Order: sequence, then structure tokens, then C-alpha cells
Amino acid sequence: MAKSNPFQLLQDVRSEATKVTWPSRRETLITTGLVLAMVVVSSLFFFFADTIIRWGLGVILGAR
Repeated sequence: MAKSNPFQLLQDVRSEATKVTWPSRRETLITTGLVLAMVVVSSLFFFFADTIIRWGLGVILGAR
């Protein structure tokens, strides 16, 4: 196993960090909006799926 120099590691980390490209403010807002929209759509889907399954089981088991 090769020994690594901590200072060389820090230099490598700094070198790699300069290669990172951050999204623009506009891209961040668009992506955030899309994620929130998908959360709402998923929540509604599972709410209605749960309601339909609960109703169906109630009909099958005679609870209603």
C-alpha cells in the first residue's frame, strides 16, 4: 500500500474542486420547481390510489 502525502492530497482536492461547474440560479430554480411539482403529483397519485384501495377492500370485506 502506497503512503500518501496529506499536502499532495489537499492540492489534488483543490485542483479537482476548481473543475466543478455550479448550476446557474435559473437552472436551480427550474430544477427545484420540477422536483416540487413531482412531489405534488406523486402525493396526489398515492392519495387517490390509497383511497380507491381502501374503498375496494371495504366493498369486498363488507365494511361499508
